[in-house]
Amino acid sequence: MKVSEKVKSIKQRIDEAARRSGRQAEDVQIIAVTKYVTTARAEEAVEAGINHLGENRAEGLNEKYESIGQKAVWHFIGSLQTRKVKSMIHQADFIHSLDRMSLAKEINSRAEKPIQCFVQVNVSGEESKHGIAPEEVVPFVQSLHIYEKIRVCGLMTMAPLTEDQDLLRSCFRKLALCRDEVAALHLSYAPCRELSMGMSNDFEIAVEEGATMIRIGTALVGE
Repeated sequence: MKVSEKVKSIKQRIDEAARRSGRQAEDVQIIAVTKYVTTARAEEAVEAGINHLGENRAEGLNEKYESIGQKAVWHFIGSLQTRKVKSMIHQADFIHSLDRMSLAKEINSRAEKPIQCFVQVNVSGEESKHGIAPEEVVPFVQSLHIYEKIRVCGLMTMAPLTEDQDLLRSCFRKLALCRDEVAALHLSYAPCRELSMGMSNDFEIAVEEGATMIRIGTALVGE
């Protein structure tokens, strides 16, 4: 199926989920996760109107950036090794995986301009997942004030791979509560308005619970 046809279907599902929760579909940004597909397929997504692209490896981001460049907004969505920061920092517009001070320090030292960062939160508590614990979010964000190139635009989480809708909903609600706690601090460097949550299997629930950015790979660009 063409990416344009998948975009139409996903937008309709977002619209319905937004309507169920009293939101506007326009408040939800689709990020096409292109980490497993070719540059040509990523370009097809851009042509279909999805110009926010997500990559989880510095090499993959750089490879697609060479062809697509600033026609897209680039999101680094994978776990980021400190030593890899220098190779992708000038291409990435958003980093979704800030989870430790050493990484913040490296981003700050390598960036030429303020970088929009999501603090990654391990809401589910799964050992296999990266991210800080919910109770650590506020003190962690407060500690970032020393880095002038870090802008905390929001929080990100990866929900468990499960069909338990109540569990998924609970995870997304917890992230929204954490976001609200940070936003209530009115920190100039951490407006924290965004929620990056929801993927191919659970994005409708995420939208109902307040997601502003959803990361969709398989359902949008395929394997």
